[in-house]
Amino acid sequence: MVTGSITRPLGQDELYQDASRQFGDALARLVRGYEVNEDRRGDLLQEIHLALWQSFAHFDGRCSLRTWVYRVAHNVATSHVIRDRRFNSRVLVGLEGVVVTDLKQDNERSLDHRLAVEKLVDLIQKLRPVDRQVILSYLEGLDAAATAEITGLSPGNIATRIHRIKHILARQFHEEGGSHVESDPQ
Repeated sequence: MVTGSITRPLGQDELYQDASRQFGDALARLVRGYEVNEDRRGDLLQEIHLALWQSFAHFDGRCSLRTWVYRVAHNVATSHVIRDRRFNSRVLVGLEGVVVTDLKQDNERSLDHRLAVEKLVDLIQKLRPVDRQVILSYLEGLDAAATAEITGLSPGNIATRIHRIKHILARQFHEEGGSHVESDPQ
C-alpha cells in the first residue's frame, strides 16, 4: 500500500485476503486431493485458511506468496492425513503398492468426465502424502523448482517423481475395468 511516497508492507490481514483471492480455488482443489469425505473437506479447507492467516504474521517475503501458500496448505493437509491415519485403519501405500482391479466385467470403456476425475482423485488419494503433494502441485501448474521450494526436495527429484507418478497413474487409470483400488500388502 502506498502512503505518499513511502511504501508500507502488507499486514497479516491484507496478505491473507490477497492469498485467498489468488489461490482460493486452487486450495479447494488441493483439499479434494487430500480428503475423500466431502464433509471433512470443508473442515480441512477451513483449517488451511486459519493456518494461512496465522502464518502471515511471520511471512517475511523470502519466498513468493504462491510458494508460501502452497507450503502451508500442503503441510496442513499432510498433517490432516497423518492424523486421520492414526484414527483409521486406512493404510497409505507407496506408488508400487497401488493396484487397479477390474470390478465390472462389461466392456464399457468410456467414462464421462466426472467419473474420470473421480477415478483419478481416488488414485491420487492412495499415494503417500509427499507423492500426493508433488502430483497435486504439478496438476496446479507449478514447475519442478516451485514444487521443490514447497516440499524441500530437489528439483531433479521432483521431476523424476512427477514422471514416475504420471506413468503409474496413467497405467492404473487405463487398466481394463472398474476403478476399484486395492493396496498390495507389500
